[in-house]
Amino acid sequence: MAFTVKVDLDLCQGYANCLIEAPSLFDIDDETNKAIVLGGDEHDEEFRTQAAAATRGCPARAIVVEDV
Repeated sequence: MAFTVKVDLDLCQGYANCLIEAPSLFDIDDETNKAIVLGGDEHDEEFRTQAAAATRGCPARAIVVEDV
């Protein structure tokens, strides 16, 4: 089952924990210093473990993962 990953940019503080936990899914925008989701919002199941780790590791609780 596919899922979506979104970053609430109002909450994101640019800690980059998501990038450490899931480098295939996240990067940090050089201009805003906030997380961005790579490859669009929707992802295949193979990345779910990484997405869950990034969600748990975000101290700002800015990442939302939902089933499609």
